[in-house]
Amino acid sequence: MFAHNSHGNHAFVSWQPLEREGLTVLSRRNMLKAGFAGVGGLSLTDLLKARELASASGKPLGNKSVILLWMTGGPSHIDTWDPKPDRPYNNRGPFHTIDTSVPGISICEHLPKQAAMMDQFTLLRAVDCKSSNHEPNQVMQTAARNAEPRLNPKGDRYPAIGSIIAKYRGANHPAMPPYVVFQKARGHVAWSGHLGKAYDPFEGNKAAVLPELDLVGKPLGRNSGADVFRMPGGLSQDRLANRRLLNEDLDRLRRGLDQSGTMDALDSYGRQAFEMVIGGRAQQAFDLTREDPAVRERYGSHLWCQQALLARRLVESGVSFVTIDLSYHTASGTWDTHGDNIPPYGGITKGLGPLLPLFDHLLTTLVGDLRERGLLDDVLVIAMGEFGRTPNMGTQDSVDGRNHWPEVMSACLAGGGLRHGQVIGSSTQDGGEIKDRPVTPCDLAATIYRHMGVPLDQTYEDDRNRPTFVLEEPGVPLPELF
Repeated sequence: MFAHNSHGNHAFVSWQPLEREGLTVLSRRNMLKAGFAGVGGLSLTDLLKARELASASGKPLGNKSVILLWMTGGPSHIDTWDPKPDRPYNNRGPFHTIDTSVPGISICEHLPKQAAMMDQFTLLRAVDCKSSNHEPNQVMQTAARNAEPRLNPKGDRYPAIGSIIAKYRGANHPAMPPYVVFQKARGHVAWSGHLGKAYDPFEGNKAAVLPELDLVGKPLGRNSGADVFRMPGGLSQDRLANRRLLNEDLDRLRRGLDQSGTMDALDSYGRQAFEMVIGGRAQQAFDLTREDPAVRERYGSHLWCQQALLARRLVESGVSFVTIDLSYHTASGTWDTHGDNIPPYGGITKGLGPLLPLFDHLLTTLVGDLRERGLLDDVLVIAMGEFGRTPNMGTQDSVDGRNHWPEVMSACLAGGGLRHGQVIGSSTQDGGEIKDRPVTPCDLAATIYRHMGVPLDQTYEDDRNRPTFVLEEPGVPLPELF
């Protein structure tokens, strides 16, 4: 009864707590079912899945956090951070390159703002993304090569890096969820797997008023409604508090029904949900109307930029890990630039081209804002996707599209108090293979875990109660950064 669903309903919808059974007007079972529904009956579905907010050790670890800008679909490394300007057109692509503020580093011409701030970024040009796929996007977000549900029936059981941090470190403030995602589709982000629902991400889309776009990025002229924090008419905070007392009475009746520990988890969810509803901290963090209008204007009105601003507000308020799904459509992702003849993907010119100035603005505005607020040393910003793209253009009947390429990809890092203004690793002359200094998914995860204070030898239990290391294979924090 507690299996994952589409997260469109709360975890207890199958109990049908408001339906009468047979001729019974109000039975003990009805009361128990209503108690299970708790504040879920108030349309606060995701609050019932509020995360375990305290770390297992209970030790304060500062305000370290991570913002992952997930370029859903797999951006072309050659046409972004690893250009090959001296190669033939079919390999180098349609874009020119520009020098950056760091001598010897050049990037795509459509990233001029990042080029000007390159001393604050590190480019990883030799990321080993073998086995990574999408729909669902698991390997790079879990650091487990076996987390590929298309090939491995248990591939979805590997927990997201964000879920590991939620369990073994927790949020930076007890009234905030530790792991938040802004997603276009469930398959675009990794979930808690073996760790259990308590460490699933909190779905930020449902907690904020944001502009809605169609599958190709066209504004629909309406906003989302922030339904998570909305209480039905006539229900005040006092009445909610009274309902909480009723739920606690019901809890005492039903505690003996569950010997597996599920009831304790539900109690935890209910308490956290209640505090998030009436405590105000989470609501305020998700409320963009509380932001300085000048800052909102600086970020811009685009959905992704508004989500980036929310990410800054969330880590500032105590969230430990935020993932932004940078995609318009629900399929493989907007960065999956196979070619012009396969809308809405587009190729390099018509697909990737319009994305890069927007991404350039989003990335540099976020990093600049974090720096100005004195947060950048605590917040590690990562931008990447599932894999790179083929060295040669022209796939699937397109003129300039590039296909999936899990042999090598590029990623970008900023903040975290790390040493930046550098490139780590390189690809071969045509960008088709790793040339030197490979970075594995576990190396990247180890870097994140070190930043967040999660021991690299930490384990969790799988479905057979066997200890499993959070790093599937050996991983080393990138020494160049520390």
